[in-house]
Amino acid sequence: MTVKECYEVMKGDYDDVISRLRTDDRVKKFLLKVLDDTSFSTLCKALEEKNIEEAFRAAHTLKGVCKNLSIDNLAYSASNLTEALRGRQDYGDDIDPLFKKVKKDYALTMACIQML
Repeated sequence: MTVKECYEVMKGDYDDVISRLRTDDRVKKFLLKVLDDTSFSTLCKALEEKNIEEAFRAAHTLKGVCKNLSIDNLAYSASNLTEALRGRQDYGDDIDPLFKKVKKDYALTMACIQML
């Protein structure tokens, strides 16, 4: 799979990331680093423990990583979760569907990156 194909499958913005990073090799280098990022596992653990503050930080970090690499689909779902968690003290019913979408988008993104 090429870097451009990866972006097409994971619904990212290849043109945007290439305009900043300039080469497929550089984009690939940073995409592969996403595989080692711990923000998603931190998010999962924090939500399991109902630790809203930690979940917010992890979702916000995940969103930032994705925005920096133009992984738009996951950035969008992580952003929605981030905003739902912002300033909250309790775990509401709205969190589960937002987190489910993040998990789905994360799985797709990781699968695509692993095929590079």
